[in-house]
Amino acid sequence: MEPQIIQDWTHSEVPMKYGERRHVRYRVYRQDDILFQEIREIDDSPIHTLELPRGMALEKSSYEVLLRYVLIDVVNS
Repeated sequence: MEPQIIQDWTHSEVPMKYGERRHVRYRVYRQDDILFQEIREIDDSPIHTLELPRGMALEKSSYEVLLRYVLIDVVNS
């Protein structure tokens, strides 16, 4: 089954610790009844796919907050 796109690929410059910035892209999609945020490098290599809690359809700014959290606290830990 094809995923249902909630937010198509969006480029983002994410502020990291100590003034660094990381350029990534992400999308939000629904597969079956599960919502995911998929994060990739600009060159399309995968970084992380986050399963979002049920019923968590958010605004774009909220997805950006989750993006920063994943990059700082999940990927870099």
